[in-house]
Amino acid sequence: MEILAQLLVNGLIAGGTYALAAIGYTMVYSILKFINFAHGSVAMVGAYIAFFFSVSVLHLPFPAAFVLSMALTGLLGVIIERTAYRPLRASPKLATLTTAIAVSFVLDAGVMILMGADIRSYSLPVVRGFRIGPILITPVQGIIIAASVVFMAALYVLLTFTKLGKAIRAVADDMRLAEVSGINSNMIISVVFAIGSALAAASGVLIGMDTNLQPTMGFIITVKAFAAVVLGGLGNVYGAIVGGFVIGIVENLGVWVIPPVWKDTIAYGILILVLLVRPAGLFGSKEAAGVLQ
Repeated sequence: MEILAQLLVNGLIAGGTYALAAIGYTMVYSILKFINFAHGSVAMVGAYIAFFFSVSVLHLPFPAAFVLSMALTGLLGVIIERTAYRPLRASPKLATLTTAIAVSFVLDAGVMILMGADIRSYSLPVVRGFRIGPILITPVQGIIIAASVVFMAALYVLLTFTKLGKAIRAVADDMRLAEVSGINSNMIISVVFAIGSALAAASGVLIGMDTNLQPTMGFIITVKAFAAVVLGGLGNVYGAIVGGFVIGIVENLGVWVIPPVWKDTIAYGILILVLLVRPAGLFGSKEAAGVLQ
């Protein structure tokens, strides 16, 4: 039972990072109805920005580097939307999808050229973990859990109780009707990319805190976040959160019965199973599922 409890906690920790990345995926889809396959690479860039500010050059305190990473990655998301996606908004979805893949390749190659292909890690102090009953949690894992909860709670408050959140939901429901009501849809789309990219950066940094950094980590984030979005239902923010936690828990419980080297393939298996059995996901609509068929 101790092993089971520990794996469940590890799954919650991983699931929180996947959920943060999945939120940006599904927010973009809910408005523009396209799948941003560059999202994982944006998360990877965010992780490296924090490394640049805290370890590589400026040696800022890690919390400051974390905040700067989210701010600059949010700005990067806005730049990508305006330069790569907005000119193609009236084009076939395949054009935008191809562009997203190209943006992902550019970001991956750019980081590899600037930072090298070596595995990097944040210079975080090694602190002894603490026990809660049979469960051992390190301070870093505690920070990951707390940060994930705080970011998700802040997003809930934003979407539910603020004028900006209501505008985002209005554009997601019907962009033309929202524009007739006086909402600037282009501004809202930029805000959604900024929020989604900032949360992606948070996900990348938290994953880097728990493991390490490498330029190819964006692909793994993309796969797991996409699996979480499909499981929860395309376009459903809260479904993406549930999907992220399910992916994290299932893959960590999976290492109980399969070799850890196969851990990342569990997300692929869940993705394939959902597409075969329930393409709409747990909370998605049939219209959204049609994109995947």
